[in-house]
Amino acid sequence: MKRESSSLQTAHASDTAVVDYPLSAATADRTPVMENMLARARAFAEPLIADEKLDTGENTLAHADAVAAIVAKMGGSEAMQAASYLVYACQHLNRPQEVIAKVFGDNFAALAVETTKLVRVQEQARSASQGHHLAEGAGAQTENVRKMLLAFSRDLRVVMLRLASRLQTLRHAAASKQPAPESVARESLQVFAPLANRLGIWQVKWEIEDLSFRFLEPETYKLIARLLDEKRVEREGHVEQLRSQLESELQAEGVRATVQGRPKNIYSIVKKMRGKSLDFAQVFDILALRVVVPDVKDCYAALAWVHSHFLPIDEEFDDYIARPKPNGYQSLHTVVREMVDGKPGKPIEIQIRTEEMHDHAEHGVAAHWAYKEAGHKGYAGVWASGEYDAKIAVLRQLLAWERDLSGGSQGQGLFDDRIYVLTPDAAIVELPQGATPVDFAYTVHTTLGHRCRGARVDGAMVPLNTPLSNGQTVEIIAAKEGGPSRDWLNAELGYLASHRARAKVRAWFNAQITHETVARGREAVEKLLQREGKTSTRLEDLASQLGFKSADHLFEVVGKDEFSLRNIEMLLRPPEPAPNPDDGVQIKKPRASEKSGKGGVLVVGVSSLMTQLAKCCKPAPPDAIRGFVTRGHGVSVHRVDCSNFRMMASRDGERVIDVEWGAAKGGEAPVYAVDVAVEAADRQGLLRDISDVFAREKMNVIGVQTQSVKGTAWMTFTVEISDAARLTQVLGVVTAVAGVRSARRR
Repeated sequence: MKRESSSLQTAHASDTAVVDYPLSAATADRTPVMENMLARARAFAEPLIADEKLDTGENTLAHADAVAAIVAKMGGSEAMQAASYLVYACQHLNRPQEVIAKVFGDNFAALAVETTKLVRVQEQARSASQGHHLAEGAGAQTENVRKMLLAFSRDLRVVMLRLASRLQTLRHAAASKQPAPESVARESLQVFAPLANRLGIWQVKWEIEDLSFRFLEPETYKLIARLLDEKRVEREGHVEQLRSQLESELQAEGVRATVQGRPKNIYSIVKKMRGKSLDFAQVFDILALRVVVPDVKDCYAALAWVHSHFLPIDEEFDDYIARPKPNGYQSLHTVVREMVDGKPGKPIEIQIRTEEMHDHAEHGVAAHWAYKEAGHKGYAGVWASGEYDAKIAVLRQLLAWERDLSGGSQGQGLFDDRIYVLTPDAAIVELPQGATPVDFAYTVHTTLGHRCRGARVDGAMVPLNTPLSNGQTVEIIAAKEGGPSRDWLNAELGYLASHRARAKVRAWFNAQITHETVARGREAVEKLLQREGKTSTRLEDLASQLGFKSADHLFEVVGKDEFSLRNIEMLLRPPEPAPNPDDGVQIKKPRASEKSGKGGVLVVGVSSLMTQLAKCCKPAPPDAIRGFVTRGHGVSVHRVDCSNFRMMASRDGERVIDVEWGAAKGGEAPVYAVDVAVEAADRQGLLRDISDVFAREKMNVIGVQTQSVKGTAWMTFTVEISDAARLTQVLGVVTAVAGVRSARRR
């Protein structure tokens, strides 16, 4: 239960001496001097957590004691151990940052608050992932937890505390013989063990792996443990004999070596068996020795002696001294067989390393972690020894670990400015540093971003331009309908930090402008159709005849005044104007003595009728054609698929007449004007390239209309042809021109 911070400070004044801390000359910011901090931190936390229990059922103070002990064994300073208690006291304070800062300093307060926040985030993420029954969903959530851990790991103390706490949680579950929750065990195996591995904290890594595996696959764990125990006494006796022999003989050779039996890691045995399809008896590290010597030359001297007295297995030799592992691990690994009665015996793995290498192998970067415990910076996570290279090595390991998790992708790392926040359902959302609730809304869903009207962060209402921080829970209050505010695009107001979210807002406003333009164009076209008495015309057909992909494309260019309504009028007007020199080709029915005129059209069953080719569809041989008897202008000849002809035929079917192409009489074949519609990606020289095709194919172009809309060119070529079949071949050549999407006869 939380307590008021004022009463807390009063209750603990005698223990912590808040006001009477002596200050060093360097503590200009009045940070308390960290003397006896471990005892003081425990005394501070004990009244708060002594009677509390964690979700696992473990007593909170006992858990903190165990974490402090693990941190100490990992090489953490007294200050790190003290922090173990403050983390668990933090959640029982109303104003933890303020209270802990006053008693222990700002850096301790920041560490306790950040670590507590990460604990809460991981609990929520695990709770959310329990609802995922598909491995893909759970895997994605685990990956997000890894990223979240990295986001909090700018202060490496957080990593150390979380590793120690998770190890103790697993130890408690094992000791109490109560299985750890699957989500905890899986997260331990997939997140914490790889992190410990990357940091080289092998003892923690091995123990987390074995305990997690014990809860995830209890039957397999028991099987391997039983196989290890079956001949444990015999094996340990054999290992001890080899250990003693190797140590004494190396000493006799002048190599001061300490030889140990290497601990058995059940999970690594199982991984090796599964990865290499081995039986238990084929795993080489069941019998293992470790040789620790003073310096590198002694490593190679010991290796030479081992290879001369045992039978080495060449393919199982690795020199990690000459070629260290990415996490800095160094050692010589060899697998040998001892000769028994002249025959090779069981394989034995031997590791040879210096004392410094062994220290790093056991504790990894924790072996080098030392923090200043005095001065105005206090417990700030700086290196007391000033070992810049060591610090850089640690940071590189975290970066390498993250690359492992992201599949080796570059450019996404610990120092990319990213934060990780939660949805109300505890799903983790990755955002850029400085992101706001509006950025969050657009990341979750574009529609949620458009309708975002307010936000709660950790339950409290905040302005929409409030920068978010790691681990916060964000809830968006959305309207049922509506769109974004133009203020969101004003960089000075700070509503958006994400380029992606900003692009979505711009796209919404652009879409609104386009919608208004289309509506304006539709209104103009529909009014024209009313004036022309063509309200039954299908708008999609009209757009297609004009060379547009859809009616909305037509309405948009009309709304922008980029396409004249006169073009639509010309298409809609009746195709039977009074004959004049500019009105298409007119052909008179030949006399009876003539079969047909030059390029003429025969009107079946009727003689002496004037004929003309309709301008709306411009027929040409060998198109299927029909005639329509006009009032005073003879027979208008249309293609049978002409929409105008179908409309007139449905209205005045009795005026439809059969016609056919007549055979040409000597001389040149007649030519006919037809329209070709071309759609292409607009570019420099496009019109020239298409015109060149018609010129090469010896087709005369007598008219061109072009327009360009949003990078797309719409062109109408009027060409003279004598045979429509020949035109089809030419259009295939036009389609091959760079950028041309389609070419068809209209």
